[in-house]
Amino acid sequence: MPLHIVQHPLVHDALMQLRDARTDAPAFRRAANRISVLLAAEALRDVPASPATVQTPLGPAEGRVVRTDVVVVPVLRAGLGMLDAVLELLPSARVGHIGLQRDEATAIASKYYTKLPPNLTESYVLMIDPMLATGGSAVAAIDLIKAAGARTLRMICIVSAPEGVELLERSHPDVAIYTPVIDRSLNAHKFIVPGLGDFGDRLYGTM
Repeated sequence: MPLHIVQHPLVHDALMQLRDARTDAPAFRRAANRISVLLAAEALRDVPASPATVQTPLGPAEGRVVRTDVVVVPVLRAGLGMLDAVLELLPSARVGHIGLQRDEATAIASKYYTKLPPNLTESYVLMIDPMLATGGSAVAAIDLIKAAGARTLRMICIVSAPEGVELLERSHPDVAIYTPVIDRSLNAHKFIVPGLGDFGDRLYGTM
């Protein structure tokens, strides 16, 4: 599986702010947006672009533009905290949503909502989920996206665990992961250690 550890210093600066237990919800949201823009830029590095010419005030200029259909799919609810950042980079991207609820006792994810754009066969799909813990939710979401026809798929996450990376490698070896860090392990409650806590709770102030 193509695993990309993003080493950009601004990514890791934002990650440290997200990890800090003293970071309040407004600051957490700003840091989440900042790191998501940078991770999305890395994941979209190989998105196809076509030659184009535009007219500047002083004459024609040649360059490249992205005409590829990009589809962004956040995994609810935490993935919504990364969506606006990706849309800042590509405002024309289509958006789907996948809702998965993790059972606190078994850590097994169950689907409660799916809404994906049509005609994904030729699309460049970017799935966003801040935490890759057990990998169960990521595998379930990718199963749904592939069942809808997607063939080119990337995933970005802010913090990963070795267990989740390993499961995704076995289940979907063709899906590239972009993450700044693989943490030590999961604890008994299947939370990433040291991680950053519950991303959704810290994002929305629902702790």
